[in-house]
Amino acid sequence: MKSLIFGANGQDGFYLNQLCGEKKIDVIGVSRSHSNWVQGNVSDFNFVENLIKKEKPEYIFHLAANSTTKHDALFENHETISTGTLNILESVKRHSPKTRVFLTGSGVQFKNKCLPIKETDEFEANSPYSVARIQSVYAARYFRSLGLKVYVGYLFHHESPLRKPNHVSQMIALAVQRIANGSDEIIELGDISVEKEWTFAGDTAKGIFTLIEQDNVFEAVIGSGISYSIEDWLEQCFGIIGKDWHDYVHLRKGFTPEYTRLVSNSETINSLGWHPTVGLKDLAEIMITCGSQESK
Repeated sequence: MKSLIFGANGQDGFYLNQLCGEKKIDVIGVSRSHSNWVQGNVSDFNFVENLIKKEKPEYIFHLAANSTTKHDALFENHETISTGTLNILESVKRHSPKTRVFLTGSGVQFKNKCLPIKETDEFEANSPYSVARIQSVYAARYFRSLGLKVYVGYLFHHESPLRKPNHVSQMIALAVQRIANGSDEIIELGDISVEKEWTFAGDTAKGIFTLIEQDNVFEAVIGSGISYSIEDWLEQCFGIIGKDWHDYVHLRKGFTPEYTRLVSNSETINSLGWHPTVGLKDLAEIMITCGSQESK
């Protein structure tokens, strides 16, 4: 068996590649820059079509994206997410119609009322990123009507030592590592009462496979369904090194977060047999103790 992973260089690509290895599935990774993979851009139709026509994989995972809601990424996210989705689906339709395709969705593309979000809830186009994600979903539904097996997993926040340092989870974890080694730095943060999910990315990869390996459900939220605040994360991380986070954190006044709570209703994916195995405390241990070896 064979799989194509677009965006193989990110944390999701890493854990999906690892999981494919356990399942004896050969991986062809695609990245715009990483030399260990096939170099190419998912927004280039000729590249995507030729690759899918040649390989005819059992699975395709479209993970490529710039995971930011900033307006500056408007065209990049449109090309990578929206155009990339169309390129993959049209190529599959033409050359490999039995391929199962997974498209990444996001919790931030839904209207957020601070209540648990499920896959049937209303979308909200509140950023260029969410616009691209929503467009991708409607493309999936159209190609599904043509007979393709196209899955959308709406991923809520998931973390690992492979997170980039601009994400608050990794920024805090890396700072705690340095403080443990003698740094007296101060971490600048905004509203630490904000709640989100802290699912382990390795668990999320297993959720993706749970979805794509069955034939009854084609869209599902993939998240723990449990939210914790940034303050909870601070307490876990600093607790590991035996220090008080209050001594190392400065809170910026006047900071307005994008949301106060973002949490999933994971009943559908749970009904398929998937449940996360790594809790908040264990995740903090993984990121504090392993991050220095794995962080990119």
